[in-house]
Amino acid sequence: MTDRYARPLRDLRLSVLDRCNLRCTYCMPEESLDGRDFLPTSRLMSDAELERLVRLFVGLGVHKVRLTGGEPLLRPGFADLVRRLAAIEGVEDLALTTNAILLPRLAADLAQAGLGRITISLDSMDESVFSTMSGNRGSVGEVLAGIDAAVAAGFSQLKVNTVVQRGVNDQSVIGLVDHFRGSGHTVRLIEFMDVGNINHWSHDQVVPSAELLRVIHQRWPVKPVAYQAAGETARRYEFLDGSGEIGFISSVSEPFCGDCTRARVTADGVFYSCLFSSNGTTLRPLLRSGMSDEALLQHIHGLWRKRDERYSESRNGGGRSSSKVEMFRMGG
Repeated sequence: MTDRYARPLRDLRLSVLDRCNLRCTYCMPEESLDGRDFLPTSRLMSDAELERLVRLFVGLGVHKVRLTGGEPLLRPGFADLVRRLAAIEGVEDLALTTNAILLPRLAADLAQAGLGRITISLDSMDESVFSTMSGNRGSVGEVLAGIDAAVAAGFSQLKVNTVVQRGVNDQSVIGLVDHFRGSGHTVRLIEFMDVGNINHWSHDQVVPSAELLRVIHQRWPVKPVAYQAAGETARRYEFLDGSGEIGFISSVSEPFCGDCTRARVTADGVFYSCLFSSNGTTLRPLLRSGMSDEALLQHIHGLWRKRDERYSESRNGGGRSSSKVEMFRMGG
C-alpha cells in the first residue's frame, strides 16, 4: 500500500495521552496553555480500541509502532497496554518515547510486558538550561535516574533525543554528547521544528545539522555509518575511536519527506499522515460504530492512498501552513 508519491506505510506513531509532567518550550510552553487544552479522559481511546487499531495498521503493512504523548507513562495501566500491543503478531518493533522521569517505577514492568526500545528526551546536561527548556519542571538528575532504571531493566541501548535551539542549548550540546559517548546510548540531535502553533518557532533558532556535525567532528572525528535504512529519520555517524554513534534529524535543513513511511494517530483517535498536518480524519467514532475490520481497513487504506504531504520541502519554499496540530497532541 503506497501513497501518491509511492511511499509505503510501515510505521505508526500512536499517541496514548496528550498530557505531560513537563512544559518543554518547543512543545507545550506553560504560558500558552490552560487546562482546557487537554483531552478529558472520556475522549481517550480505550486499551481495546488502541489494540484493535494497531491490528488494523499491521494488516496494512505497519511493523513498527512507537508509543508517544504527551508523556505516555502518565497513562494509567500503561504497562498493560504495552503487553497487549506487544502480543500482536506482526509488530516487530514496539518502541516508546518518554521524558524518563517515571521510568524508575515502570521500567521493569515495561520490559516484562514486551516493550522493545526506549527513546529518552533530554535537551541538556546543564541543570539551568534543562530547567529553562522544561518549563522549570523536572531535573537532569530525574532523567538520568530514569535512564539508569531502563538500563537495569534490560534496555541497554537507548536513544537520547535532543532538540537544539540556537541561543538556548546549542552551547551545551558538546557536554551532552560527551556524557553519552561510550555508554552504548545514541544521542540524536534534532533541528528545532515548527510543529504546532504555540512554540514560537523562528528559523533564526534553527541550528542546521551540518553545523553541529562540523563542531562534533572537530572534537571527535566521525564518519557516516555504512548502512542506513530507507525511511529512517536520523542520519547516523560513528565515532572513529569506537565510542558509539550519533544521529542528526534534519527536517528543516535537509527534509526527508521523500521516503517518509509514518502515519500518526492521536490519543482521541484522529489519523494524520504528516507531523505538520493541519487537518486529520477521526477514526474513534468508526471504531465505536460497529464497523467491521474489513471496512475500517478499506477506510484507512483510502486515507493513505490520498496522502500527498511533503511539508518540510514546501516549508523551505515558503509554503508554511498557518495552523498545525500541536506536538503534544500529535506525538513526536
